Amino acid sequence: VEFEAELKSAGDKLVVVDFSATWCGPCKMIKPYFHGLCEKFGDVVFIEIDVDDAQDVASHCDVKCMPTFQFYRNGKKVQEFSGANKEKLEETIKSLV
Repeated sequence: VEFEAELKSAGDKLVVVDFSATWCGPCKMIKPYFHGLCEKFGDVVFIEIDVDDAQDVASHCDVKCMPTFQFYRNGKKVQEFSGANKEKLEETIKSLV
């Protein structure tokens, strides 16, 4: 519910959701890069979801592995990929903003 509210409040802004877990090595590696992108793309909404804390959201969003990045606009998922791929993460954001 909180997740859907955040998507709604973002309106037509791009929303980037990082599904990760504290025990996931690749998630930890890409986290500082994700935070850097938050600063670089000020008009994009970045959300971090710990799958252990929010299993309902993770299963609702059909997250199978970590990290998974999902991209939303106007409450609808427009793109998704899994894996700690920094270049792909930034390129996907650039292609959607």
